[in-house]
Amino acid sequence: MGYVSPARTPVPLRPGTGHSGGMRVAVLSDIHGHLPALDAALADVADAAVDRIVVTGDIAAGPMPVPVLERLLGLGDQVVWVRGNGDRELFEPTPDPPDPVVPWAAAQLTEALRDHLASLPLTVTFDVDGLGPTLFCHATPRNDTEVALVDSALSRWAEVLADRPEQTVVLGHTHMPFARLANRTLVVNPGSVGMPYGRSGAHWAVLGPGVELRRSPYDVEAACAVLRTGGYPGIEEWLDAYVRQTYGDDEALAVFGPRDGREG
Repeated sequence: MGYVSPARTPVPLRPGTGHSGGMRVAVLSDIHGHLPALDAALADVADAAVDRIVVTGDIAAGPMPVPVLERLLGLGDQVVWVRGNGDRELFEPTPDPPDPVVPWAAAQLTEALRDHLASLPLTVTFDVDGLGPTLFCHATPRNDTEVALVDSALSRWAEVLADRPEQTVVLGHTHMPFARLANRTLVVNPGSVGMPYGRSGAHWAVLGPGVELRRSPYDVEAACAVLRTGGYPGIEEWLDAYVRQTYGDDEALAVFGPRDGREG
């Protein structure tokens, strides 16, 4: 599907069941202030017959932070929010931000938007149809920066999921979509909406009763034109890095791999 207009994207949902009782949900992670990618994903979510949209962190740290937050806030209680490290860094600046877009994005936020990000939980748990009690987080249930990957050892997964009773855990952070068993726990990463690694497009997932990893293509040049309107002074470098190209999963695993404690 191509780029969706900047007008608010309506997302028709199934009759609401609240935050329990076997919902079907769409999971969007790591949007990173990329409004055209978010709109492409939301347009396809509208056809997915879900009860809620769960956003698992790193929402606004990118070239269009305010429009992305406003788009999601405009969906009201359709959206369940989880905080990521990129969101925390917008209201608790770090002395050495990992990306120059982060302090710029932080400066664009109103006090109300900063307060909203600061209020978000590290984890949320509710029942998903067919999957039972499901925990949603950004990096791991205990930390918003830890790394666990599709090829991490079972011992690493045992460490980061220690003492969690849920049989399904949904996370983001590493921008690579996967679904795998780890010590009998189903772990799902929907991939990244705004900064994907592996294949281009806006990546997201549908949960209930199974797991569907989905991808929403969009017009790259049209997206670049919209992203330029956000005012970020380093936009061309950002577009070159995250829109006009997509880092391979092999490249991402090479970078992230040492951060999961693996040997070698």
